[in-house]
Amino acid sequence: MLRKPETLFVLGYMLLPLMALLSAIVGLTMILGGNKIPGAIVLVVVTQVFAFGAVFALRRRKAALLEDPHGD
Repeated sequence: MLRKPETLFVLGYMLLPLMALLSAIVGLTMILGGNKIPGAIVLVVVTQVFAFGAVFALRRRKAALLEDPHGD
């Protein structure tokens, strides 16, 4: 399933960046609300996991497209 370019497109361009944005908002909200340590952990760790996941999905998509350019 994670070898299809369509699935990797949705993950790399839509879902994972959206999750990174939402986790950044949650982290900043936690920091501003007084939970500085957990907010910083969410902001730094969780957001970066989603961001790097998106980059990983886009690289896998590019490799999948170069292997089979016709989509067969």
